[in-house]
Amino acid sequence: MLNRQEPIFEYIVQSEDLLIRTDKFVATIYPTLSRTTIQTMLKEGMVLVNSKIAKGSQVVKVGDLISILELPIFEMELEPEDIPLDIVYEDDDVLVVNKPTGMVVHPAPGHYQHTLVNALLHHVKSLSSNQNPIRPGIVHRIDKDTSGLLMVAKTDMAHHHLADELKTQKTYREYIALVEGNVRTSSGTIQAPIGRDKTDRKKMAVVEEGKDATTHFQVLKQYVGYSLLQCRLETGRTHQIRVHLAFIHHPVVGDPVYGKKRLVSKTGQYLHAKTLSFTHPVTKEWMQFDSDLPEYFEAFLQQLEPYAEIK
Repeated sequence: MLNRQEPIFEYIVQSEDLLIRTDKFVATIYPTLSRTTIQTMLKEGMVLVNSKIAKGSQVVKVGDLISILELPIFEMELEPEDIPLDIVYEDDDVLVVNKPTGMVVHPAPGHYQHTLVNALLHHVKSLSSNQNPIRPGIVHRIDKDTSGLLMVAKTDMAHHHLADELKTQKTYREYIALVEGNVRTSSGTIQAPIGRDKTDRKKMAVVEEGKDATTHFQVLKQYVGYSLLQCRLETGRTHQIRVHLAFIHHPVVGDPVYGKKRLVSKTGQYLHAKTLSFTHPVTKEWMQFDSDLPEYFEAFLQQLEPYAEIK
């Protein structure tokens, strides 16, 4: 019977260089695992290809969704790296960091180094175990090309508390997005389920059988051909804001997956996690944090200013 638990790791094969047997593919993801351990994972149904239990001899293809349901307990050799971090707040239990665009949150295929986790291991003495060796301290994620605030747990107790707040939708997360086209309503709510795109496994999409997802938005400013939005997440699905805004035909400017290719930016997509609020796991104080837009984002808005619509 197929195990329906949530995967701890998912990856969509995007390169012809990775067209190898499933057991060897798992070895590239987790190079510290022995061959025997990987074979055990496969036999116990802990490795899926396109949501079906995989065989070790099965060759993966471009577009295949590889899911790892569980890992054996082992020490992952993550290396601390002296990478500058913009730490907004830190105490003995939690840390809030302003992640730059272009930085991957945790190690994944093709990104084993130079991630936020590698940087955190250098700057912080202890992080929550998260029951996942490649994601110590990571309570939630934002995309590589999205900038902004992330909360990090330094203890397992803090991690449990923060994760529970996210699950029960108590955490407040507000994003600023520059989108293509002019949104002709001052505010709105997008309620549309999100799941894997049926025709392109590399993408998420609004699909009937997807998980419930709700995004609230408000128009902050209109420019000729662009709208600046404030978006508030009620749920936290993969690529939620990007998928929802594309669904209403106003994709994020610079989005390489859901936007228009001619508008792809070298600096990153114009989506920033600006505001983050949560209850402190120990003091129970309501913590509120805010961050400035990245320089490239502000600079582009300045370029658009002469074309702002006057209400």
